Amino acid sequence: GGYQHKLCGLSQYTNLVGCTIGYTLTASISIVAIKKSNCFHKYGHEADCNTANYPYTAIFGSFQLFLSQIPDFHELSWLSIVAAVMSFGYASIGIGLSIAKIAEGGHHLETGLTGVVVGVDVTGSNKIWNTFQALGNIAFAYAFSMVILEIQDTLKSSPPENKAMKKASLVGILVTTFFYALCGLVGYAAFGNKAPGNFLTGFGFYEPFWLVDIGNLFIIIHLAGAYQVFAQPVFSLVENWGIKKWPQSKLMIKEYNIRIPLVGIWRMNIFRLIWRTIYVMITTLMAIIFPFFNSVVGLLGAITFFPLTVYFPTEMYLTRAKVPKYSSIWIGIKLLSVFCLIVTLVATVASVQGIIAELMIYKPF
Repeated sequence: GGYQHKLCGLSQYTNLVGCTIGYTLTASISIVAIKKSNCFHKYGHEADCNTANYPYTAIFGSFQLFLSQIPDFHELSWLSIVAAVMSFGYASIGIGLSIAKIAEGGHHLETGLTGVVVGVDVTGSNKIWNTFQALGNIAFAYAFSMVILEIQDTLKSSPPENKAMKKASLVGILVTTFFYALCGLVGYAAFGNKAPGNFLTGFGFYEPFWLVDIGNLFIIIHLAGAYQVFAQPVFSLVENWGIKKWPQSKLMIKEYNIRIPLVGIWRMNIFRLIWRTIYVMITTLMAIIFPFFNSVVGLLGAITFFPLTVYFPTEMYLTRAKVPKYSSIWIGIKLLSVFCLIVTLVATVASVQGIIAELMIYKPF
């Protein structure tokens, strides 16, 4: 209650906005990867196939402009099915290609418990920054903590519904964890210290090029829908605020039915058209300015990990369970919370440092 629920809402919506920027960036990188993959296949692996990201970021943003104007887009239940199929598809392709590379043999890989070698692969300071940034990348995997809040918000108190959803959530988390862990372990076994930040876009694989293309296409399709799933709550927040603020304004409430050939009736609202267009343009521009996959993902993961995954869940548990202060359970949870806060802080600093370092040499146009 009080400022706590406002802080929780701020954290949640910050995460939503950040994810739409991250999804725009990742989708554009996958589009470019398809173009590069075809270029390498045609002209050889040593060919100069460098391609600027920003035109493809703009293309993805333009597509989102169109999708954003569809009222009640988030109510399309098939989106979840498509997202699940696409996720399973590209994760399986990445794992399969990694296993094939391991089985192929004949590759000298540098591996070790401590990872990259200081003085050979990186400097000592760079290794520290990269290690902390990696913590943010791992934290990004905890994005489900935001989704579980929405699930719990829609649950009824009846035991059957609660039990069914808890089982479904548990299965979902276990499957996701399995794929994340497998990608990390098999990927490192395949590439060693040279492992790219993204299997399918970092060109750890060149052949079969068509399979790499399919994997990237799955990523693009997944993120096209995921962008809307994460953006719709932000759209609704501002639009509902506007309606409450100016309930009599035609700009806010009036809808115009526009017939579109072969599509049907489009319910256009002027405020919705303007606001959603501005939002998509801003997220697209941010993805163009900061096209740094590892650093951006690390930053997004770091800044949202502590509040949504650790602080609020543990504080709610302590309050609802009425755990006595300074008891062993209370102290243990508080120590865990402090540790996770430190992880968040160092990962945030490292990711910001990574973005600044990359901005020093990056030319967007």
